[in-house]
Amino acid sequence: MEDIKRILSLKKDLERKSVLLLGPRQTGKTTFLNTQIKFDKTFNLLHADIYTRLSQDPSFLRKSLLEKDKLILIDEIQKLPVLMDEVHALIEEKKVRFVLTGSSAKKLRTTHTGLTGGRLRVRHMFPFVSAELDTFNLNKILLYGTLPPIYTSTDPFRDLKDYVGTYLKEEIAAEALARNIASFSRYLKVAASCNTRQLNFETIGSESQVPSRTVREYFHLLEDTLIGTSLKPLKIKKGRKVTTKPKFYFFDAGIVNSLRQIKSISSSTELFGELFEQFLYNEFRAYLSYSEQLDEDTLSYWRTQRGEYEVDLVANKEIAFEFKSTQKVQSSDLKSLLALQDDLKLKKTYLISRDPFRRIENGIELLHYQDFLKELWQGAIL
Repeated sequence: MEDIKRILSLKKDLERKSVLLLGPRQTGKTTFLNTQIKFDKTFNLLHADIYTRLSQDPSFLRKSLLEKDKLILIDEIQKLPVLMDEVHALIEEKKVRFVLTGSSAKKLRTTHTGLTGGRLRVRHMFPFVSAELDTFNLNKILLYGTLPPIYTSTDPFRDLKDYVGTYLKEEIAAEALARNIASFSRYLKVAASCNTRQLNFETIGSESQVPSRTVREYFHLLEDTLIGTSLKPLKIKKGRKVTTKPKFYFFDAGIVNSLRQIKSISSSTELFGELFEQFLYNEFRAYLSYSEQLDEDTLSYWRTQRGEYEVDLVANKEIAFEFKSTQKVQSSDLKSLLALQDDLKLKKTYLISRDPFRRIENGIELLHYQDFLKELWQGAIL
C-alpha cells in the first residue's frame, strides 16, 4: 500500500488516557498505530495462538507485562471483551496506558460501559478522506470507495466482494451477532438499496423476507459493527409537519456498490447523486470526529411529512447543507433550503454541487464540492 499520511492523531489523548480506537475493518487502524506509536507490547487477537492463550487465561495479559511495559496495543478487543477487566485493573493499579482497537462496539458497550465511559478515550478511524489524498478522482471514489486496501487495489471490485464476505463470515456469523445468517444476507442486499434514504422497515422486511422487527434489529447491528449510521430527522416545534423516520448511510460507497453488484456509474443517474450525497456526508462525519468540533449526535436531516421538501444535513440546528450532484444549479434546487430558512433560524446555509461558479443566492452559499471539502478540512465551514 502506498504511504498515505492519516489526519487522525492520538498524541494528546494518550498523554491523559488510554484510547479505544474504533473503525470498520480495513480502515487502516493497525497500520496507522504501528507507524505513529512505539508500543512496549502488542497483542493481536486475530492471531489464533494469542487469542487462545488469552481466552483460556485472561490474567496472562497481566502476567506477561514487565515493569517497563507502559504502553500496550491490543488489536480487535471485541473478540475477547473479558480482557477489559484486566485492562481496567492495569490502568488503575499499574498506570499502564492502552490502545485498544475494535471493529465492533456492540459487545464492549453491553459489557463494559463503565470503562469505555470514563477511563478510555473513544476515537474513530474512517476510510481515507479527501484531505489525505494527493490526487482526487470523484468517479473512482464514488464507485469503489476509499477503504485503504481497496483504494490502492488493482482489482477493487473483487476485493470489495471479498470484504463483504469476510464481514458476514467473521463479524456476523463468527460472533453470533445474527441468529440467521441467510436472512441477514438477504436483508443486507436490500439495505444497500436504501443507502441515503428514509427507512421503511416494513417495506425492507417485505423485500428481504425478514420480519420488520428483525429488520430494525439488523440496522442496529450495522451501526454496532460500524458499517453504517442512521441520521435522525430534525424536529422543530413550529413550522411544517415533518417526518419521524431516520435515514441511513453506509460508511463507504464501495460497499454499497458491491452489495448491489454495480460495476460502473454515470454522472447523469440518480445513483450518482445518492453516492455523491453519501460521500460528502461521510466526509463531514469524519471531519467532526477528527477535529472534535461537534458531536455526531448534533447531526440531523429535515424532511416534511409529505416529502415535498428535504434538506440533506443540518448541524447543531444552525448550519444546513444540501448536496446536489448537478453541474449547473437551478433556482429549483434551492427550494428545500429556502423552506427550512422559513421554519428555522440558521447561521449558515450551503448548497454543495459540481457547479464551478461560487455565489450567494437568497442567503444560500453555493459551493463546488472540491472547494467545500478544502474549506471543511481547513476549519472554515463550521
